[in-house]
Amino acid sequence: MQSMTGYGKAEYSTEKLYLSVELKAVNNRFLDLVPKTPRVFLCFEDLIRKTVASKVARGRVELFVTLIDNREKEKNIDVDISLAKGYVKAYNLIKESVDGISKEDFPILSLMRMPDVVKEGATTVDTEFYKDILVDTLNSALDKFNEMRKIEGEKLKIDILQRVEFIEEAVKKIIDRAPLIKENYRQKLQDRLKEVLSDVKYDETRLLQEVAIFADKSNIDEELTRLNSHISQFREIVKGENAGKKLDFLVQEFNREANTICSKSNDLEITRLGLAIKCEIEKIREQIQNIE
Repeated sequence: MQSMTGYGKAEYSTEKLYLSVELKAVNNRFLDLVPKTPRVFLCFEDLIRKTVASKVARGRVELFVTLIDNREKEKNIDVDISLAKGYVKAYNLIKESVDGISKEDFPILSLMRMPDVVKEGATTVDTEFYKDILVDTLNSALDKFNEMRKIEGEKLKIDILQRVEFIEEAVKKIIDRAPLIKENYRQKLQDRLKEVLSDVKYDETRLLQEVAIFADKSNIDEELTRLNSHISQFREIVKGENAGKKLDFLVQEFNREANTICSKSNDLEITRLGLAIKCEIEKIREQIQNIE
């Protein structure tokens, strides 16, 4: 079981090339990747997303890629031939039209220095050179990222299982208490009838009917059985991966049974135990929001 929050970093470094990949994440219902990479890696965005998705199921993941490349690269030079011809034409026109100008040819070097005749073009980048380096470094960062998330997930697992154990103990106490409710109600009703009717004889059959109706309305056997079943399922689910969504759904079922127990019990002690269960369920629900 893994937490959705975590951090991981990996680096690749040579004398003239440095690449680092950092990942940090917080909880989210789905996988939401936010990549922040140099422009040269824009062509790898789909590859980056697939690589991350292969090792991360849920969470808002911010990905930071830093690249420092000091290798010598071939520079492209752009020459505007049309503009150069225009300068030569203008030179010839001035030479023919104005006396006293040297008849020497227009020096090539001077022509190259004219504005916008010669410009530095875009540098050719071999993106395939970076591909394997990027993927390997990203996978290393993901492994460290998941290692941290697993440690956090184990801590969450210990905490929520302790809370589930508390719920299980409370359920046992309710099971022990539940059979007494019917008898307590019968005794209270009988004492009340004696107090009100004094020496007048009351219908014992009618009393038993009222007790039976009360027992049926306050019966929580099904809810207690389902709660015990949910507890067993919970312990099985936390043993696997990507348990967050399943546990979130199961905790809703926990809460539904606890609400029913509180509303049907008609007993102060059982209501107190039911509220304690609801309190632990809420704490479990908060923790589960961080589980992948």
